[in-house]
Amino acid sequence: MTYQTDCTLPAELLEQIAQQGFDVVPDLIQTVINIAMQLERQKHLGVGPYERSAERQGQANGYKPKSVATRVGKITFDVPQVREGGFYPQALEKGLRSERALKLALAEMYVQGVSTRKVAAITEQLCGFEVTSMQVSRATAELDEQLSQWRERPLGQMKYLYLDARYEKVRLDGQVRSAAVLLAAGVNLEGKREVLGVSVSLSEQEAHWRRFLQSLVQRGLVGVELVISDAHIGIQQACRAVFGGVPWQRCQCHLQRNAQAYVPKRGMKREVAADIRAIFNAATRHDAETLLAQVVKKYVSKAAKLADWLETNIPEGLTVFSFPDTHRRLIRTTNSLERLNREIRRRSRVATLFPNEASCLRLVTAVVMEISDEWQTGRTYIRLDNL
Repeated sequence: MTYQTDCTLPAELLEQIAQQGFDVVPDLIQTVINIAMQLERQKHLGVGPYERSAERQGQANGYKPKSVATRVGKITFDVPQVREGGFYPQALEKGLRSERALKLALAEMYVQGVSTRKVAAITEQLCGFEVTSMQVSRATAELDEQLSQWRERPLGQMKYLYLDARYEKVRLDGQVRSAAVLLAAGVNLEGKREVLGVSVSLSEQEAHWRRFLQSLVQRGLVGVELVISDAHIGIQQACRAVFGGVPWQRCQCHLQRNAQAYVPKRGMKREVAADIRAIFNAATRHDAETLLAQVVKKYVSKAAKLADWLETNIPEGLTVFSFPDTHRRLIRTTNSLERLNREIRRRSRVATLFPNEASCLRLVTAVVMEISDEWQTGRTYIRLDNL
């Protein structure tokens, strides 16, 4: 194996790495982030150091130290300043929102006396110092304002709308309850995905979903041509009330899982799954309906309840055939929200229990806000320009 000897890190830092190993990680992070922030300021100004150009957008104005509590301890960065203001390096800010929210969620437990020793230890480890109630209140107010602005931002036209929910443990009125985290994502006219909104409520009842969907409409959501979700009765009723007339696609993955509850013998499960998959993968809706009729007939004698269930429920997963075949794979399930739920679960399981709904909403918003930013700046999800 050939190793590259070229390296842009300072020789002094390389020497430190050789001598101290992982103990030098904070210095590495400090160096990399400082360099990234310098380059970001150059891009913002439109010129390099000491460079003269008519395209210059402002003047550099030195650096300002900023201490940040990270997982490897407190690090002081040199934040580049611009004389005219209006610049703050995303290299430092990006990725810190969700970690700050996690710290605050844990700190609230510690301050309110509802946490275990384990949670207190995690708080100390993450924050690197003891957190007082005053510090929590001040930091919470600042972060909540930023997250609230994002949740209430104006929306626009979305072609496809995905809805899903997950549950988190929250302490309410002295009891530990499972609170529903309602999520909405969409595909805009550029074919990019975007997290449209998030809400925390006591359940997935129709009233909660309706209020959530109405808030999206009030923020300017229009043009939805298809809603994709599971078959929860609350979602269905709310969609009919708020998006009456908009077609609904029942998630095909949920249909596959739901069908297994009606399979009478374990040995039939794989066969039934293959039959349903063949229906969903048909070339046209006519072909899918023909296959469905054959499958229902196949099981009517040996699994009557399954046959009845298939005949009633599978058509709810065939709405997607009314849309371009190049889109179907991406709009026939709610799998596009899986990463959201996976990231939320990864962050929230550290907290274990949220002391209130606001704490839960804070962390979830910070996580999905980061992912939505990545979606918006990343590759196109669905090509719409060929329609």
